Amino acid sequence: METRRITVLTAGLGVPSSSRLLADQLAAAAEHALTDAGYQVKVDVVELRDLAVDIANNFVTGYAAPRLADVIAGVEASDGIIAVSPVFSASYSGLFKSLIDVLDPKSLEGKAVLLGATGGTDRHQMVLEYAMRPLFSYLRTRMTATAVFAGPQDWGNTDDGASPLSDRVRRAASEFAALLKGAQPDRSPALAESLPFEQLLAGISGGR
Repeated sequence: METRRITVLTAGLGVPSSSRLLADQLAAAAEHALTDAGYQVKVDVVELRDLAVDIANNFVTGYAAPRLADVIAGVEASDGIIAVSPVFSASYSGLFKSLIDVLDPKSLEGKAVLLGATGGTDRHQMVLEYAMRPLFSYLRTRMTATAVFAGPQDWGNTDDGASPLSDRVRRAASEFAALLKGAQPDRSPALAESLPFEQLLAGISGGR
């Protein structure tokens, strides 16, 4: 049975945070969809607020502390990423962007990504399309067509336990699972061929 590894990045600041609540729902729905398809699933949840100091120190020193280094390695080794950020000043949070900035941009190329965001009003939901999606497009990831925004009104339930949020979560998770099924893009860098110095020099001279 094949295994799919999912890393969940959530940039909420509160305890608990709505971003973490949304991230948990997305992860659970994705795990359910992949399990039904016959895959084993390993989910790692990363609370970025716990890494805030390590991320800041990495910018100053250029060195990732062991805990941050483990997270970076986990992101790079994952098959898919669920990324959820609260909205600050009409964009993703600075903490969320800081984590992205300490990653090797090429390490995200080809990964399946499911985007989520939370905010105090539905007016912020376009942050998914105008901020988060362009960022992950630049990083050459494979994103689900559906991204999920959750506002304060989304956390209530109707009498039968269903809600529009749960519908969006299931749809996005289904798309995410579809990206993770079958053969995945090969993200391992090609090894550079080592040539003798004389051959390299001959190649340079011949090109003049």
